[in-house]
Amino acid sequence: MAKSSADDEELKRACQAAIEGTKQKIVMSIRVAKSRGVWGKSGKLGRNHMAKPRVLAISTKAKVQRTKAFLRVLKYSSGGVLEPAKIYKLKHLSKVEVVSNDPSGCTFMLGFDNLRSQSVSPPQWTMRNTADRNRLIVCILNICKEILGRLPKVVGMDVVEMAIWAKQNTPAVTTQSNPESGPVDSVMTEDDLTVAVERDLVSQAEEEDMEALLGTYVMGIGEAEAFSERLKRELLALEAANVHAILENEPIIDEVLQGLESATICVEDMDEWLGIFNVKLRHMREDIESIETRNNNLEMQSINNKALIDELDKLLERLRVPPEYAALLTGGSFDESRMLQNFEAMEWLSSASAGLNIPSLDPYANLLSVKEKRGELAILKSTFVRRASEYLSNYFANLVDFMMSDKSYFSQRAQLKRPDHADLRYKCRTYARLLQHIKSLDARSMGPLRKTYCQSLNLLLRREAREFANELRASVKVAAKPPVLFDAAAGPAQSANNIDTSAASDAYAKMLTIFIPLLVDESSFFAHFMCFEVPALTVPEGHAGGNQNGSRDMDNDPDDLGIEDIDGSERKTGTTSMDMGALNQSLQDLLDGIQEDFYAVVDWACKIDPLRCISMHGVTESYLSSQKADAAGFVRVLLGDLESRISMHFSRFVDEACHQIERNERNVKQMGVQPYIPRFAVLAARMEQYIRGQNRDLVDQAYTKLVSIMFVTLEKIAQVELKYSEIVLLENYAAFQNSLYELANVVPTLAKFYHQASEAYEQASTRHINMVIYIHFDRLFLFARRVEDLMFTMNPEEIPYQLGLSKADLRKVLKSSLSGVDKSVSAMYRKLGKNLTSEELLPSLWDKCKRDFLDKYVSFVELVAKIYPNEPVPAPQELKELLANM
Repeated sequence: MAKSSADDEELKRACQAAIEGTKQKIVMSIRVAKSRGVWGKSGKLGRNHMAKPRVLAISTKAKVQRTKAFLRVLKYSSGGVLEPAKIYKLKHLSKVEVVSNDPSGCTFMLGFDNLRSQSVSPPQWTMRNTADRNRLIVCILNICKEILGRLPKVVGMDVVEMAIWAKQNTPAVTTQSNPESGPVDSVMTEDDLTVAVERDLVSQAEEEDMEALLGTYVMGIGEAEAFSERLKRELLALEAANVHAILENEPIIDEVLQGLESATICVEDMDEWLGIFNVKLRHMREDIESIETRNNNLEMQSINNKALIDELDKLLERLRVPPEYAALLTGGSFDESRMLQNFEAMEWLSSASAGLNIPSLDPYANLLSVKEKRGELAILKSTFVRRASEYLSNYFANLVDFMMSDKSYFSQRAQLKRPDHADLRYKCRTYARLLQHIKSLDARSMGPLRKTYCQSLNLLLRREAREFANELRASVKVAAKPPVLFDAAAGPAQSANNIDTSAASDAYAKMLTIFIPLLVDESSFFAHFMCFEVPALTVPEGHAGGNQNGSRDMDNDPDDLGIEDIDGSERKTGTTSMDMGALNQSLQDLLDGIQEDFYAVVDWACKIDPLRCISMHGVTESYLSSQKADAAGFVRVLLGDLESRISMHFSRFVDEACHQIERNERNVKQMGVQPYIPRFAVLAARMEQYIRGQNRDLVDQAYTKLVSIMFVTLEKIAQVELKYSEIVLLENYAAFQNSLYELANVVPTLAKFYHQASEAYEQASTRHINMVIYIHFDRLFLFARRVEDLMFTMNPEEIPYQLGLSKADLRKVLKSSLSGVDKSVSAMYRKLGKNLTSEELLPSLWDKCKRDFLDKYVSFVELVAKIYPNEPVPAPQELKELLANM
C-alpha cells in the first residue's frame, strides 16, 4: 500500500515554509482534490469545476492565554511551490458532511457558520482513500474538542466505523494543550487517539449497547471453517425453499404475465397517440415561432420608423432657415433700434453653422441636402459679414469726421482742451457685440475693419495731440536762450541763469498726464472692442484720468464694453494672449504719428533749459515703469523713445559743457582758481534740485563725465608753466572741495570725486612744501641724503671717514644752515605765500610746512646721533619752540 501523504514530512516542511512569518505551526498536512458542490447534492464536474490539486493543512498559533486553530488551503504555483490560498478558523467549523453520491466515501464538505450566508457553493474535498479521510477528520475533531471545547456536527459517517478505524490506525498526531500555565506542545499517542475518538464519537451507554450486540453476534461461532459450512448449508436450504414456492405459484404468474401483455399493448397505443400529438404540437410550435418572429420584426420596424421620423424632424429643423432671420441677414438695417433683432439672427446663424459641422452632424455630413444647406448658410454668412463690415467702416469714418469738423473737441487759443472720447466709445459700444459675431462668423474679416478703425481714430488722436501741444507751448512764456555755464570767454563773474524754467518741464509732464492715460485707454478699448484675446488693461494709480484717487469706477468705465462672449461666459482678464503680434501691429497703425508732437514738446523744453531734461527724464521713467507689457505695448515704445530723446538732449548738453571746459586750456590767465570749478558747483546744485528722488543714473553719468574732464583739463593747465603747477593744482582742488562739500555728503558720486580731489590736493601741497623747504635748507638735507645713501653700502662707523662727510664737514653744514635760522624760516614763509591767489589756504599750508620741516629735522638729528655720536646738534625742541613763536 502506498504511503499516505499525511505522513509526508517533506510536504509538512513545504507547508511550514509557505506560512513562514505567521508564527503558526503545522500539525497535519495532506493532499486533496478540490471541486465545487451544493449541500446535499453531488458536485458535477464541468469545464469550470474541474478537480484541482490542493493541500489541506491544520495549523495552530499559541497565544498567552489560549491557542488558535486554523485550516489552511495551499495551492501549487506555476513553479510547483506551495503558496497560501485560503485560511479558515476552526472555531467557525459547524458541520462535516460526507457526500452521499460518492460511492467511495472519500469526498466530504466542511461547513463554516461565517460562510453560510454566501452564495458561493462550498468546496468539496476528495481524498485518495477513506483512511486519509478518517485521519484528517479525526485530527480536526480532536483539535476542536481539545482547543475549542466543542465538536462540529458529523453527517454521512458511521461513528461506530470511525471508532473501529481509530482502534486499528493509531498515527502519532501532534497537537497542543492549553493548561493554566500557558500553551505547551504535546504528542498524542496511539492509545490516546483511540480513547479520544471513542470518547468523542459515542457515549458510554452507546458503547455498552454496541458491546452487547457484538457479543451476541459472536455467540454460536466457534471456528471460522465451521461457521462457513453452517452458512453454506443454510443458503442451500433457502434456495430450495424458494424454488418450491415459485413452482407452487405458476398460475398466479401466468395471470400476471397476461396483465403485463395487455398493459404493454395499451402503452404502445398510447405511445402512437403521443407521437401523433407530438408532431402536431411541433407544427403548432413552429407556426407560433414564425408568428412571433414576424411580430417582433414588425415591432422593431415600427420602432425604427418612429426613431427615423424623429431624427428626420430634428434634421429638418436644423436645415430650416427662418424667413425673418434670412431677411435680416441679407437686407436688414443696422440701426441701433434694430440691433436686437440682428443679434438674434446672428446667434441663430452661429448655432446653425455649428450644428451643421461634421463633428456634430457626423452621420448625415455627406447627405446632399446637408451639403446644400451648409453652402446656403455660408452664402448667408458671407453676405451678412460683407454688409456689416461695410456699414461699420462707414460708421467709424463718419463718426470721426463729425468730431473733426467740430472745433470744440480740440484745444484753442488760450484754452487747453482735454480730449474726451466718452461719447465716441459709447456710440462704438453699441456695435461691440456685432463685432464679436462677425469674428465668430469670419475672423478674416476683422483685419480690414481694424485697419479702418485705426486709420479713422489715428487722424483724431494726432489732431488732438497737435492742437494740445501747440497751445501748451504757446501758453508758456520763458527765455528760450540756454545759459552758457562753462564758457571761458564769459569771464569769472558770470553767474548761473536764475530764470525759472519749471514751466517747460511742467508742460511736458502735463502732456504725459493728459495723453498717456488716454493712449492706454484707447489701446485697451481697441483691444477689447476689436475682439483681441488679450488680458484686461488697468491704468496705473496716480496716472488715471478718472477720479482723483486714481481708481476707476467700473460701473461708469467707458472701456467696460458690458458684453459677454457669444458662448455666454464673461471675458476673463487672465486669458493667455493668442494674437498679441496682430494687436501690436494694429496699435502701431492706431497711434503712429502721435509721437511727433511729443518729440516737439521735448525739443522745445530742452531748448529752453537743458537741465530740465533731468525732471522730464524722471517723469518719463515713472510712467514707463508703471505700464504693463500687454496691450499698451505701443505706449511703452513711445515712452522709451521719449526717454531716449531726452537722454540724447541731455548728453548733448553735457558734451557741450565738456567742450567749454576743455577750451579753458587756451585761457591766457593760468593762475588762480579756474572759473569752471565754482560754476560746476552751481550746476550740480541745480541738477540735484531737479532730481527729486528719481533715478540718479542720468545725473551720475553727467557728474562722472564733467568732473573727469575738469580734472584732466586742470592737469593740462598745470603743465603749461611747471613753475606754478603745484600752486595751480592745490588751489583748484581746494576750491573743488570747498564748493562741493555739502553736496558730497549726500551724493555718493560727488563724494567719490571729492575724495579724489582731496588726495590730489594733499599730493600737490606736499610737493610744493618740499620744494620750499629744500630751497632754504638744501645743504642740510642734502648732507643727510648722502649719508643715507652710503648706509646701504657700508658700515655706519666708516661713513665719517668718507670725503665730504667728515665731522668737520658736518659742522660746516650745521653752521651754514642753522645760523640765523629764524631769518631762513621767515623767508620760507614768504616763499610759501608767494604766487598764492587763495589767501585762505596759507594758514593750513604753513602749518603743514612746519610739521614736515620738523619731521625732516628730527630724522636728521637721529641720523647724526647714529653716525656721529659725539657731535653736538641743536635739539629739535629748540627749533619747534622757534617755529611756534613765529
